[in-house]
Amino acid sequence: MTQYQLLALNIDGTLLRSNGRLQPSTKEAIEYVKNKGIYITLVTNRHFQSAKKLAKALKLDSLLVSHGGAFISDNLDNPFYEKRISEEMTFNLVQVLENFKCNIRIVQERFSICNKTKVASNLLSKSILNTSDSMFYPVQFVDSLGDALRDEPVTALKIDVHFTTDEEKEDASQIISEAFEGIDVHVKSKKIEIVKRGVSKENGLRVLTNHLKIPMDKTVAIGDGEDDIEMIISAGLGVAMWNAPFEVKRVADWVTRSNNEQGVAYMIKEHFRKQQREEFLRKIKN
Repeated sequence: MTQYQLLALNIDGTLLRSNGRLQPSTKEAIEYVKNKGIYITLVTNRHFQSAKKLAKALKLDSLLVSHGGAFISDNLDNPFYEKRISEEMTFNLVQVLENFKCNIRIVQERFSICNKTKVASNLLSKSILNTSDSMFYPVQFVDSLGDALRDEPVTALKIDVHFTTDEEKEDASQIISEAFEGIDVHVKSKKIEIVKRGVSKENGLRVLTNHLKIPMDKTVAIGDGEDDIEMIISAGLGVAMWNAPFEVKRVADWVTRSNNEQGVAYMIKEHFRKQQREEFLRKIKN
């Protein structure tokens, strides 16, 4: 039986129910596996402060993989790892994007900056003012991002760009991919995400496991989204939630119940109840 040393959990659609709440059974399961000496981390697209708030609720003081793998830390001020788009490239990307009818959001660990809405208000409410943001993570709106960045340059952990039409989205992604080096452009429904090349949940988890000297085959990763696929494949035990798309479940080693049916707690009880603390196993062998 494999003795796992690290448990990596996605947040939305995995750890939390669809209403954004944490079930008591999930908290109990996390405490149960933590008491077995297993390192527990969160791997999420959420900003660090949101992930840290949830980590506190779970009584975790571990390094967290946030911003889709671009920011790894246990505190806001001294990140262990960060991968940013430079000030100059952020400005140049914005200069190109402002030629399209789109909403641009520059994401940092402390705040985000957006141009005033050019997309439908319902899209704005879902994508910009979503539930992962809160009062302690301000969103600033400006008339022109280009002018704002000229006055106060910033780096970006990620740039989210929402479009009104698929045609504009495809045109913009093609132009940016051809004109800029050192970035990755992820095309999604109605939007694109621009990150520093190599940023992903899987790479973020690898950075963390290398730092902790834990082999990837000694890790368990649980997720529900398409951006969790590489992490699920690379982990020693890759777990998909029942509510995940077929593409995610297809690559998983194990499929647990949905996030609304205590899927994380169920998986932990099934796979960790026979696992003992490594100190206990060493005593037995000596």
